[in-house]
Amino acid sequence: MTRIDDDKTPLLGMSLAELKDVARLTGMPAFAGGQMAKWLYTRHVADIDGMTDISRQNRERLKERYTVGCMPPAERVESVDGTVKYLFPTAAGKFVETVFIPDNDRATLCVSSQVGCKMNCLFCQTGKQGFEGNLTAADILNQIYSLPERDRLTNIVFMGQGEPMDNLDNVLRATGALTAQWGYAWSPKRITVSSVGLRNKLKRFIEESDCHLAISLHSPLHDQRAMLMPAEKAMPVEEIVAMLRGYDFSHQRRLSFEYIVFGGLNDSKAHAREIVRLLKGLECRVNLIRFHQIPGVDLHGADEERMTALRDYLTGHGVFTTIRASRGQDIYAACGLLSTARKEAGKAL
Repeated sequence: MTRIDDDKTPLLGMSLAELKDVARLTGMPAFAGGQMAKWLYTRHVADIDGMTDISRQNRERLKERYTVGCMPPAERVESVDGTVKYLFPTAAGKFVETVFIPDNDRATLCVSSQVGCKMNCLFCQTGKQGFEGNLTAADILNQIYSLPERDRLTNIVFMGQGEPMDNLDNVLRATGALTAQWGYAWSPKRITVSSVGLRNKLKRFIEESDCHLAISLHSPLHDQRAMLMPAEKAMPVEEIVAMLRGYDFSHQRRLSFEYIVFGGLNDSKAHAREIVRLLKGLECRVNLIRFHQIPGVDLHGADEERMTALRDYLTGHGVFTTIRASRGQDIYAACGLLSTARKEAGKAL
């Protein structure tokens, strides 16, 4: 696949209306926008020359100002459990990691929305990288578009590098292309977008998208969550939950809370009681996640007995809870381990 030309605009990530505008700007009839949408989102064409129902003359005009905007992964690493981590280049010359997780008849892709992250959560390797830029809609979609296993995907989760709500415009453009009839025509119920809890952005996301929502909780106690997640200081989870209560999650749209379980820190019965109090009456589920050690952080994962006890207590008190299977730890593809810091520094991964 071609690299993105610095002086050309990617077509990937454009809406049908925008593609129709491109058609008009290049002297083509508006219906050519629909042709381009089909080539992009149904046929996954590698370059403009592949759009064979557009005349050669019009393709040449398109190529003067536009490019498809797709780039192949720069690296591929496979785990012993079948999980595959890809390193994708971005239009700005950076890199992001994307994780493909096959599981019997399901195949989930964990996509990134930023290079690095501003949130600086204590337990997350991406946060240690710092923030290096937002991904464009084309960058986000390219992780799907150029994925070798693309046709096997059943679900997409925005749980890779970055805080999706901190790049909401481009995330909405990407999810719009994924769910629109002119795009991939996926059900929004196949897509989950995560957040630490940026309140105003969350409100907009809920009102402008039908995709599932996952909130990173990790502690129900304000001071402890602030220690783990600095965003808690400005956006307390109590306020986030209060805001979420104003929306209906009782039908097909799912609300979940992600909870990394740290041994001896947030795995006590007192924590369990506080989670029940915080979420009581809210239609949601809790996903318990095993912690994966990262350098320089004095946190440890809880043992299986504590994980199971926490799950059983929460479920027994009306908060449906599951323990998420850990995948790809041996290739640093598991939750909280994604980072391209070494690649950004010009070193091999």
